[in-house]
Amino acid sequence: MAVLDPYTVPLTRVTAAHLLRRATFGPTPAEITAFVGQTAAQAVQTLISNGNYNPPPPVEVDADQPGAGQSFLDKPFNGGRNFQFGYAIKYWWLGLMSQQTGGPALLDKLTMFWQNHFVTTRTVVDDYRFVDRYLRLLRNNALGNFRSLVIAVSKDPAMLRFLNGNENEAGKPNENYARELQELFTVGAVDFAGNKNYTEDDVKAAARVLTGWNYTNFWTEGSTSFTTTFTIGRHDTGSKVFSSHYSQTTIAGRSTATAGDDELTDLVTMLLAHPQTAKFICRKLYRWYVNPHVTQAVEDAVIAPLATFFASPSNDFAIQPVVVKLLTSQHFFDNTNRGCIVKSPAELIVGSIRFFNQPVPNSTTDYVAFGKLMDFMQWRMDQLQMNTLDQPTVFGYEPYYQTGFSKNWMNTTTIAMRNEFTDSLIWRWFEVKPGYNLGIDVLAWATSLQTNFNNVPSATNPTGTPAISCETILTAFIADLFATDLYQTQKDFLIDTIMMQSLPRTSWGFEWNAYRTALTTNAGDLNWRRNTVTWRLQNLMRYTLRLAEYHVF
Repeated sequence: MAVLDPYTVPLTRVTAAHLLRRATFGPTPAEITAFVGQTAAQAVQTLISNGNYNPPPPVEVDADQPGAGQSFLDKPFNGGRNFQFGYAIKYWWLGLMSQQTGGPALLDKLTMFWQNHFVTTRTVVDDYRFVDRYLRLLRNNALGNFRSLVIAVSKDPAMLRFLNGNENEAGKPNENYARELQELFTVGAVDFAGNKNYTEDDVKAAARVLTGWNYTNFWTEGSTSFTTTFTIGRHDTGSKVFSSHYSQTTIAGRSTATAGDDELTDLVTMLLAHPQTAKFICRKLYRWYVNPHVTQAVEDAVIAPLATFFASPSNDFAIQPVVVKLLTSQHFFDNTNRGCIVKSPAELIVGSIRFFNQPVPNSTTDYVAFGKLMDFMQWRMDQLQMNTLDQPTVFGYEPYYQTGFSKNWMNTTTIAMRNEFTDSLIWRWFEVKPGYNLGIDVLAWATSLQTNFNNVPSATNPTGTPAISCETILTAFIADLFATDLYQTQKDFLIDTIMMQSLPRTSWGFEWNAYRTALTTNAGDLNWRRNTVTWRLQNLMRYTLRLAEYHVF
């Protein structure tokens, strides 16, 4: 049976969690519960249908600024706030990733895939309006048609600026975009065996095709609009001949007003007809969703047939059917593909916010708190090598293309910073706003596990409800947390060494019941009892989150 055949077994809690972790930035426990029993096809369709294509716009989050809490994109360009508004767009996107309203959706994680594929950065583009339009282009077309997306990206103002397309004109060609269009965006530099997919002359010919494009009103103070332009006088109207990699295709030169669009369409048609283009894109999607390591067996059994489907006349480079086929395949749910990807900073940080049900303030009605939380998340992601909308190079984030792939998210510096972030969820030192400190109230959480909390067993109440056990606490805390099960030795270590500090487990029941008694009868030193049990719970949860398995999914 082909590995891309549909997975038809109803989703269990384990397989539902696996799908949600990979298709989104991370599920809440309630979302996992809601997906149990669905087929993979039903679940993926729900993830697609839940996409919100009309979210509220980014807003000014500085309370001291005019227009605080209001959209700035519908106002004239404000150069004095260019930097801040660029960050507001970052916060807006992080908020969409983190929000827990409207049901889980795959839209924004797939948007991140495309934004890391067709890279432009806020720092180089340097006009917040260009950044916003480009992000929305990718987001609105993330599940659309790859052919249409490549054409739109090629003449978008942000991409024209980022890769110098605006400087590319007849007689003075700039080859930056023509090179990256082939190397990174369509055919790939080499095939799976390492053979080159195009020549330097192909880059030169493509650059000639792409001459004549520009944009208007970049950084123009007070301007209310901007657009892409094509000037025939700047366009190379001669014919362009390509190498045997493209079957010696000739793109006829044009001199009409539509020459730019016509030749661009011909160029993209040629690039997509290259036998390696569909494989290159499907291979990247596979590494994003399934496993960073593509073996020859995977190339033959998964990538090749998926690429054939992607480029088939019936599909014609539609993206959604390919994503659906991959995420609903038997191969996707194979046990060997669980726990094989190191979490990116987004999956760690956004995923933790969602998993532990940390409220995301409303960006328009509670914009100061929203900005403060998003700033906290953004800067920690930046420290962990994932500066949203600001990749270090046109290649994207290093762990998505360098040898080793997702393992590159982890080093001696970043593992310590990851631990600092998960520690912040336990210590709860970051105040989002008065009354809301980010993190887990461990005592309240443990109390919720105790049935009949006030019915404490004692000499005068021998039938009282026994204390929750260490095992019960650990089992409840690790539910849905790990992609693969902990070993019993790991569980024993967490309880005996971390939580109990080598004291007998039975002593926990005494400490917990003493706290219950002190709280319900006002007898004894309540603060001392509370501090003792809180310290044990915090230690257990802190080191559970630090386990390496928490960093993979």
